[in-house]
Amino acid sequence: MKGQTILITGASSGIGKAAALQLAAKGANLVLAARNYAALTQVVNEARACGGNPIAVPTDVTQRAQVADLVSEATSAFGSINALVNCAGVGILKPAPELSEADLDEMYAVNVKGLIFVTSAVGTEMAKGKGGKVVTPVGTMGRFVMRGSAGYSASKWAAVGALKAMATEWQRQGVGFSLLYLGGVDTPFWDKIEMKVQRDKMLTADDAARAIVYALEASSNGMLNEMTLQPESHQLM
Repeated sequence: MKGQTILITGASSGIGKAAALQLAAKGANLVLAARNYAALTQVVNEARACGGNPIAVPTDVTQRAQVADLVSEATSAFGSINALVNCAGVGILKPAPELSEADLDEMYAVNVKGLIFVTSAVGTEMAKGKGGKVVTPVGTMGRFVMRGSAGYSASKWAAVGALKAMATEWQRQGVGFSLLYLGGVDTPFWDKIEMKVQRDKMLTADDAARAIVYALEASSNGMLNEMTLQPESHQLM
């Protein structure tokens, strides 16, 4: 990872932040994107202290012009992009009859539209250099469902479909895609969720980040396609 340029969305907290700090410790160049500039700046300071070479680019992934600026700033700073880690996401867990149109619009805007905007822009840039990796922790709701997940699961299943389709578009240009189906991860995601959960039994953000680093460090002769990582209490689910 030393000297590699890695762009991370949703880098201001949770899995994105944990991945940034672990990759910084390996000497990576980091382009960190999120909407919360104050929090993003703090992550940049921590990543620099870990030995990384980070820059902060405030970005709303649902705005295509801002995504274009993000890629432009990344290439201006480091010349090229070697990998993308898609951590930006929104989750609202409610029974289907209680989902508002605004709830659905927000999840689809970030989890689907924003994902496509970022991945297509970065994928196009990486294809020019004939190589790169796209790692996305889509979560287990991209493969399974649970009560109250109708809207969230729909957005994540759509995200999986979009990523698999884009993988076929750049396969010949050497851009590889990894999908990480992570079980419950104890992050700020759950702060606004009213559902009763046992956060102490969840994966940690560092657990999730290690899976991301593993996918990025996979052999150049192979590509980690899909991986499921569950808390110990949810084996083989």
